[in-house]
Amino acid sequence: MLDSPDGSALDSPGGPVPDARSGPLAGVRVLELGQLIAGPFCAKTLGDLGADVIKIEPPGSGDPLRKWRMLHAGTSVWWEVQSRNKRSLALDLRTPDGQAIVRRLAAQADILVENFKPGMMEQWGLAYDVLARDNPGLIMLRISGYGQTGPYKDKPGFGVVGEAMGGLRRLTAEPGRVPVRVGVSIGDTLAALHGTIGVLAALRERDQRGGRGQVVDVALYESVFNCMESLLPEYSAFGAVREPAGSALPGIAPSNAYPCRDGWVLVAGNGDSIFQRLMRAIGRADLADDPALRHNDGRVARVGEIDGAIGAWTRERGVNEVLAALDAAQVPGGRLYTVADISADPQYRAREMIVRTRTADGLALDVPGIVPKLSRTPGSLRTPAPTLGQHSDAVLREAGYDDARIAEWRERGVIG
Repeated sequence: MLDSPDGSALDSPGGPVPDARSGPLAGVRVLELGQLIAGPFCAKTLGDLGADVIKIEPPGSGDPLRKWRMLHAGTSVWWEVQSRNKRSLALDLRTPDGQAIVRRLAAQADILVENFKPGMMEQWGLAYDVLARDNPGLIMLRISGYGQTGPYKDKPGFGVVGEAMGGLRRLTAEPGRVPVRVGVSIGDTLAALHGTIGVLAALRERDQRGGRGQVVDVALYESVFNCMESLLPEYSAFGAVREPAGSALPGIAPSNAYPCRDGWVLVAGNGDSIFQRLMRAIGRADLADDPALRHNDGRVARVGEIDGAIGAWTRERGVNEVLAALDAAQVPGGRLYTVADISADPQYRAREMIVRTRTADGLALDVPGIVPKLSRTPGSLRTPAPTLGQHSDAVLREAGYDDARIAEWRERGVIG
């Protein structure tokens, strides 16, 4: 166990804890306003890559994510993932003093991330044009359900609604059955990743072409829709409305989940040469050599026959036996991982995708590693998730406020 740059305890099985200034975004300051998932996930990603992230939370309660899902000592263990590499400033944005503090902090920041309902920042006197007067280079990421414009902009929109409007939720079902959610907040995460792309593009443009910032406007439904592949062009060209297909991948064959004696396997044999290897591996050289099945369009026309042949082979075998045969034939396949499988898997460990941190009260905790991986300036887990208001005084002193002013604000509840 080693000490992190701020003195907090971190375990580092991969070697020494990196310097706090490490990472490709070292020197970039991010001001995170907002809560829960989309905005904070983007800021977490920037922090993992080296940015100095100041997270603003309401005094007393903090970000609601602190109380979501399973808690340890009153705080969600999810919090330890979402808020690592951040500093917490507990600040009441509803007060004039709180808003003035944000304006000063924004004047010293490169990026501001917010995911409030459109109009809230303007209501608080924190519109982009106001902040840009003191910091023309500021980049503001705005994540919302429907974006900052359009007839739906004022409607409340969470990730689940974005997944539905973006076209994803309808497809996550067995034919004829109720659609189900993916199992995680995928709409929020997709919006966060699109936001990350946007701010990095804006940062490069600013630094290469004159120093001016801009607004990055990300809508949840658009982020989902952007990942829907051929959904729209198929409708435009053929009037085709894609329907739920369960575990299959419509129009691409074979790619499905197949039953084994002791579970299920996923098999992706949809490449032309891969299909031939797969058919030989399951003892169906007749299908491997069939000219009509040489390419995907021919296989799609006979997907029921192909799936039946694969399923007949897998049903007589256990998952491990099937996967061994697929590996030997160089056919992509995999088991349905539980988190226990993930935790024990050597590939995750070899690539440091499971790293250990410690909570504020000393609980050792495994959390996901850093993605993406850079060869020369990799990201890192430098500091654990903060307690509420842990860095309020330090952040305000850095911004130029004296201890007397900070004490006054704390007495009045402006900060915590």
